Amino acid sequence: MKKPMEIQPTNNDVTRVNDATLRQFLGYHMKRAFNVVQADLLRTLKPFELRMLTYTALVLITDNPGLRQSQLAAAMDIERPNLVVILDELERRELILRERVPTDRRAYALAPTLAGRQLCDKAVAAVTAHENRLLEHLDQDARAAVEAAMKLIEKGAGRG
Repeated sequence: MKKPMEIQPTNNDVTRVNDATLRQFLGYHMKRAFNVVQADLLRTLKPFELRMLTYTALVLITDNPGLRQSQLAAAMDIERPNLVVILDELERRELILRERVPTDRRAYALAPTLAGRQLCDKAVAAVTAHENRLLEHLDQDARAAVEAAMKLIEKGAGRG
């Protein structure tokens, strides 16, 4: 028989919910950790007027000039119509260029502008500092172990 949800009052009248059942799942810990990372990343990217998806797209385009929209959508694991909104924003800000591929009139090649490369470099430096700050309590071995575990989980996702 399952125990009913236990609600324990605290000194400041805030209710603390017993999440012991959920804490037995690694995925729950991953989600809670991601919430911390995501919130700090949003604050980190705000001065650059970037969101997680626009930042990701800008980095991938900067690192892969000539990338096609379909390749970018696959790399970001998002639907192509959703990608168009992201690219429209980056293009409006003159951070990227979309040019038709001469051999395939349906395809667009993506490239960063000088302003896009410069913003990307600054944003990557800020995100590097953000990650170092959040993970400063983990030594290199622990970081490597977490990264290896995440890669194994990602690799195993297709076996469902």
